[in-house]
This record gives sequence, C-alpha cells and structure tokens, in this order.
Amino acid sequence: MKSKILLIYTGGTIGMMQDVTSGQLKPFDFKHLTKQIPELSKFDIELSAVSFDKPIDSSDMQPEIWVDLAKLIEKNYSKVDGFVILHGSDTMSFTASALSFMLENLNKPVILTGSQLPIGTIRTDGKENLITAIEIAAARENGKPVISEVCIYFEYQLYRGNRTHKFNSEHFQAFQSANYPILAEAGVHIKYNHGALKKLNSSKLKIHTALDANIAILKLFPGITQNLVDAISNTKNLKAIILETFGSGNASTQKWFVESIKKIIDKGIIVLNVTQCNAGAVDQGKYATSAALAKAGVVGGEDITTEAAVTKLMYVLGTTKNEKEIKKLLLKDLRGEITK
Repeated sequence: MKSKILLIYTGGTIGMMQDVTSGQLKPFDFKHLTKQIPELSKFDIELSAVSFDKPIDSSDMQPEIWVDLAKLIEKNYSKVDGFVILHGSDTMSFTASALSFMLENLNKPVILTGSQLPIGTIRTDGKENLITAIEIAAARENGKPVISEVCIYFEYQLYRGNRTHKFNSEHFQAFQSANYPILAEAGVHIKYNHGALKKLNSSKLKIHTALDANIAILKLFPGITQNLVDAISNTKNLKAIILETFGSGNASTQKWFVESIKKIIDKGIIVLNVTQCNAGAVDQGKYATSAALAKAGVVGGEDITTEAAVTKLMYVLGTTKNEKEIKKLLLKDLRGEITK
C-alpha cells in the first residue's frame, strides 16, 4: 500500500513564490503542490496538504501554535503514515523540541523542514529539502516506519529535532546537532544511522497541550550586574530560569551572584544550568566555579540545548507544580534530549 503523508505548511521562506505582478514574495497555493513541484508526482506516495489560514514567519512562533500543530497531528494520526511540517528555519529547533515533548509515545515520523531560499527561486534549497523529507517520512522497513520521532531535515541531513540549533543564517547547512549523531544522510542513497534512531513502542499516542511559558533565559557575561539578575528574578509569575553559563556550567563565584541565585531558588523558582557552548555538557562540580551553583540547588542541564531546555521547561511546568517532581523530570531523559 502507498504511504500516506500529510504536509503541513505553517509559513516560512520555503513556501514563498514571487508574484508576477508585484514582484513580492507570497505563499503559494498548497492545493496545487505537484504543479509547483512536479517531481512529487513521481513518488508512489499518497500526499495531502493543509496550510495555516494565515501562514506566519517563524519569528512569530508561539506556544499556542505548537498546541495547534499537536492537535492537528493527533486528529490525523490514524489516517496517515507520517507528517512533514514546512516551517521557517529561525525557530524550527524550538518547534521540533516542543513537539517532541508534546507528542508522547510517538510512533510515526514528524519531519520539519524549510529552506534558506524561497521555493520559487531558481537556486532554492527548498525543493530538495521538501522532496527528501517526504521520502524519509514515507520510508518503511518490514511494514514499519523507519523514523518514529520528531526530526529536522535540512541540507542532506536528518537530525533529532530536540538536539538541534540553527547556527548559520547564510549557508544552506543551517543546523547543527553537536551532541548527538545525525539520524540519516541523503546522498545517492539515504543512509540511516539505525543505532541512533528512537525505537518503536506499543503505547498509544498521548498529546500534552498544557504549556507554561513563565520562564526566562539569563545569559551570563563578564560584567553582569546584580541589578540585571534581580530584575529578571523579580519578573511577575516567573517559575523557572535557564542559566546560560560558561564552559561546562561555570559561573561567577562573586558573593552577590551566588547569594542572588540562592535567593531565586529559595523563592521556589527553578534554575536550570545550560552551557553557552554549541557542544559539550554541563558538569556541575567539575570546577569550583560550578560547585557553588550545585550547592545552591541549581539543576544541571547536562548536554541539553537551550531550545530543548526552553520547551522542556514549558512542558514540565505545565505537567506538574511539584518542585521535586519538576527537578526529577528535568534530570530525566524524556525524549532523547539529553545523553544518559
């Protein structure tokens, strides 16, 4: 039987065509997808498409839209074999990470892709990204999907979505997954890294739509002031802070800073330590400059990305209000977002 793939267009560069009259870029009609990309008609795949009523730039992405996407996937989960989401690249890693937490027991592929150049331009990278993303979403071995998780496909490589971050706005290779190997590479053949893929399970899909966005990111830098730290910590309804530290989780040992962090934690605000480095992990206690954070009660984020940390916190805070349970879940590998 043909694989059934649902294509979801949220917005972004990939879906833009140049208007003949005005010369401006505008979203093309996804009802006539094969007319715009005739190569798709050569697939032995049953392809359907749905577009947001008002496609958005990914810079405008919000948790409410992640909820819409999760519900759309749940609604069509039994009808199709996989999903391809067309999305702007700027916040694609955030969306991929969020969906990984929201779609518990996912056993079908959800592939996000996009492009650096509009699909209506001659040199676009969008066609290859879209065609291969669809082929990967439709791939099956022994009647079962090869991919059963939320991924990003971009420039010949398939990544675990919650391990990625966008590192380049100029090159076609826009994403990196520094702390986890690529899941597949597309050349003459698509070669899957089976050892890195999520395993199928027999549990039923469960979606989580309660997200709590009362979090903040505090990026450390030499010269950071107490006024800034206090201003962020006094934000109304704040429940968690992602502390972007140096190296393997290191921070200033100045008395005011350590005391400020302790006061934040004493107020019941969760502090999650994430490294500013693109690769590597937080190892609280490895150096004296991180031992004080561990002693104060800061949670070590290990090798999680900032994007995954943001969305994991939203998910966990929406799941439970128990502080011990929150910390326990943050330390646990829930969807392959940290190395255990």
